[in-house]
Amino acid sequence: MSSENYLKDISEIKTLMNKSSRFISLSGLSGILAGFYALIGATFAYWFYTLDGNEYIVIESEIFNFLILDILIVGILSVGTAIFLTTKKAKKNDEKIWDSLTRRLLTSFIVPLLAGGIYILIILNQQKYGQTGALMLLFYGLALLNASKYTLGDVKYLGYTQIILGLLCAVFPSYGFWFWVIGFGFMHIIYGASMYYKYDRK
Repeated sequence: MSSENYLKDISEIKTLMNKSSRFISLSGLSGILAGFYALIGATFAYWFYTLDGNEYIVIESEIFNFLILDILIVGILSVGTAIFLTTKKAKKNDEKIWDSLTRRLLTSFIVPLLAGGIYILIILNQQKYGQTGALMLLFYGLALLNASKYTLGDVKYLGYTQIILGLLCAVFPSYGFWFWVIGFGFMHIIYGASMYYKYDRK
């Protein structure tokens, strides 16, 4: 057996092992679009906040309800786009979209994210608003890091980035909005573009 064939066999074995242990059909394009949705949502939030004119946002206010609606719309659009494009890519790769591997991936992602979301609602209800942006970035980063065991390893770098941004946001809470824009907007676009050029264009 030539060395070229030997390397080819090793590469095929590695690909098969990755397919059996990791969900590899995540769409880079969905990451890019999620970043754009976040930037559009942040633009509306900033515009509405500027119109409101108050220095602080309280839980009973109209602006707070708008921000919750804004975040929900961004989240629904991002998740819906990710499901659609990832399902399409999985079918193209002849990969199952729903099996024990995807269940482990989703469980690893959702549990820390859900715990973080509930914790944020609890402290908001206690009228502690200053760390909301930092907590969103931190728990999202931890969810990505936890889920990266069952998908492409590149996801963990996005997780580390969100955690670092979350910690910086905790140190500088008055810049929370801008850390949120960088983390959920620009970092998703950079990550998605990297994934698209690395995996999707093949």
